[in-house]
Amino acid sequence: MANEFYALMGRMRYITRWGLMRNTFSENIAEHSHQTAVLAHALALIRRDVLQLPTPDPDRCAVAAMYHDASEILTGDLPTPIKYYNPEIKDAYKEVERIAGKRLLERLPEALRPSYEHLVLEDEEQTLPFVKAADKLCAHIKCLEEQKAGNTEFDTAAQQTWEAMKAMHRPELDWFLENCLPPFTMNLDQL
Repeated sequence: MANEFYALMGRMRYITRWGLMRNTFSENIAEHSHQTAVLAHALALIRRDVLQLPTPDPDRCAVAAMYHDASEILTGDLPTPIKYYNPEIKDAYKEVERIAGKRLLERLPEALRPSYEHLVLEDEEQTLPFVKAADKLCAHIKCLEEQKAGNTEFDTAAQQTWEAMKAMHRPELDWFLENCLPPFTMNLDQL
């Protein structure tokens, strides 16, 4: 039996995000997963080292973020307005993602499946808040980058993602928003 898992992971670059929006530049889930991993790692480090609060392993948070959208290799990226339209659709789509995740896991050698299971199925309670916060932060950064390029299509999404982040009540995210987010609106010369 071939072990297709890693080849399928390589296909993340073909799944584009923000399908309902006019984009100045496209983004795929490979790029998004990398940025989410970087930010989940940063948020965990900020919580542990700056705020000195109990924190799961920052490296584990980064790895969890790398795989947080793996199921989209099989499902595609369902736009947020559809995914969260109502509780029934949200729950049904979560089940679709879970089935897709299990199908991905079946493409690993059996001995490796336990190491990937919680990452692909996104059910690791300790890392999940960091991945969710980083995921929302990535969406907001995308909005800022689009706005910086003059694309007003992302104005509403920028406001919604900002409000969603503030509603998370994550001190490490609030610290990042205050201390690290402003440079995302700068150009290279300003940085």
